[in-house]
Amino acid sequence: MQRMDKVWWCVAALSGAMMVMLGAYAAHGLAARTTQVMVSAVETGVRYQAWHTLAVMIVLVWRQVQPISGQRWVLSLWALGVTCFSGSLYLMALAGLSLGIVTPIGGLLLMAGWLALGVVVVKAR
Repeated sequence: MQRMDKVWWCVAALSGAMMVMLGAYAAHGLAARTTQVMVSAVETGVRYQAWHTLAVMIVLVWRQVQPISGQRWVLSLWALGVTCFSGSLYLMALAGLSLGIVTPIGGLLLMAGWLALGVVVVKAR
């Protein structure tokens, strides 16, 4: 396994742990501290983080079998997207910070990651 792939596996593991912690907090403790709208925002962030963490792990397994140029771009776009999209929702709900444009930029990065995945697959031999 390449050193960089080990880093990506650690990123996926950290993301998985964070989403379980935040999901549990949203389900069991956050409602007493904030509004249902904010709880829903955290749940949305957790859901998007969960799906993209799973997708990152699938691409990492794929890299073990068939390393293709561009796979790291997909991983990077998803990681940045989750950080911006889910992270801004978490900060909004947990710290009261409104990061405005960061959430939709995160969504665009997530979409770009999926489109990049399509390009990687089409260009693969």
